Amino acid sequence: MELDFERCYRAVDSRDGRFDGWFFTAVTSTGIYCRPSCPAVTPKPENVRFHPTAAAAQRAGFRACRRCRPDAAPGSPEWDVRADVVGRAMRLIGDGVVDRDGVPGLAGRLGYTERHLHRMLTAELGAGPLALARAQRAQTARILIETTDLGLAEIAFAAGFGSVRQFNDTIREVFGSPPSALRRPKRGPAASEASEAPEPGAIHLRLAYRPPLHAESLLEFLALRAVPGVEEADATTYRRALRLPHGTATVELTPTPGYVAALLRLSDVRDLAPAVARCRRLLDLDADPVAVDAALAEDEALAPQVAKEAGVRVPRSVDSFEMAVRAIVGQQVSGAAARKVLSRLVPPGAQLFPSPEEVLALPDEAFRMPAARRATIRALAEAVAGGGLDLDPGADREEAVRGLTALPGIGSWTAGYVAMRGVGDPDAFLPTDLGVRRGAKALGLPDDPKALDAHAARWAPWRSYALIRLWRNA
Repeated sequence: MELDFERCYRAVDSRDGRFDGWFFTAVTSTGIYCRPSCPAVTPKPENVRFHPTAAAAQRAGFRACRRCRPDAAPGSPEWDVRADVVGRAMRLIGDGVVDRDGVPGLAGRLGYTERHLHRMLTAELGAGPLALARAQRAQTARILIETTDLGLAEIAFAAGFGSVRQFNDTIREVFGSPPSALRRPKRGPAASEASEAPEPGAIHLRLAYRPPLHAESLLEFLALRAVPGVEEADATTYRRALRLPHGTATVELTPTPGYVAALLRLSDVRDLAPAVARCRRLLDLDADPVAVDAALAEDEALAPQVAKEAGVRVPRSVDSFEMAVRAIVGQQVSGAAARKVLSRLVPPGAQLFPSPEEVLALPDEAFRMPAARRATIRALAEAVAGGGLDLDPGADREEAVRGLTALPGIGSWTAGYVAMRGVGDPDAFLPTDLGVRRGAKALGLPDDPKALDAHAARWAPWRSYALIRLWRNA
């Protein structure tokens, strides 16, 4: 990744928080790396080095600033936008694939050799997959140290370290102090994502985002589509159960000015990193709303709404298979009817949406829908369970759409909806959707699908965000 020195330095000089997570500032005179908005004194240009990732700064021998907490910055929006191998790799590393399956597992998911993958990531990001995963483990460890009463040895293995010694060495290297020192009371700024008063059995976090965040649209969208027994949302908070690699969890997400307050209850603390990644993905917290809104506001039809509701995000999902089932069930039925049908797929008291294997085991009477739609859901479950269809965050988006439309009963609308909310494509568009066409007409845009699709080309690569705004105008 090429970083323009003058542009980066201007962002640091103005302490521009919009660039937090885009790059990291390393200062040779102090040996510390920071986020661009760090309130410390602006360093001299000759003492500054810029790195695309925290892992690259660590690899160059710098330790994290204890004041601005650069590891708590929002993630780079580039990894959500990019559909190439590097973007897919970063999404999978964020979901904990390296910690669970090692670099061979990551390389296998992406279809490259370990050596070639390491070469690509190092060239683009200044660090290979092991270093990138190590930086994430250090962040996870710090959160657990500050927010739980777990012993340090337990935290070491929960965060994914292979030994206590490796844990101690990494924390000293990254944060410039031993793990025990991180448990001392802090007077840190609100930028820290750790709660100051941890509760037994729960982990409180502050999930950073780039302002503005239009929280009302997120919560309204999720509340209207909440599946009874699995999730619920009101005007302030979204709650649901999560299926994670090592167990289950419940989460409560409450948007506030500056951060989203998250309350996590994990059955296995090893799942902290993937749980945080999925919550961030659900609320689209790594987006760059200023860039998105600026692009959409160039269209005179959208400009007034962008000015009125700045920072509208794309509500995504914590489980792509679940989202695909929801899309299939939601075809040509009302939202209320779809929620009722979906809730009947959830075993009483289960809270979790069924996995592909559990869906395949359900009897016919559990599917309160036409037989053809039931067959489509079973075909989807079989394809995902068998590995023939990848809908995970690191999936190839074009291949995912092709795989979905190859299944009986899945057309372009369903595949596009899953691409947007399940796989995370920021540039999906549904010109045939009735709500989208009504919203377009209300704004004076063409409501004929073909003409609307042609007009929407000017919104690339942010058509998913335009789609959400059209729905809000329907």
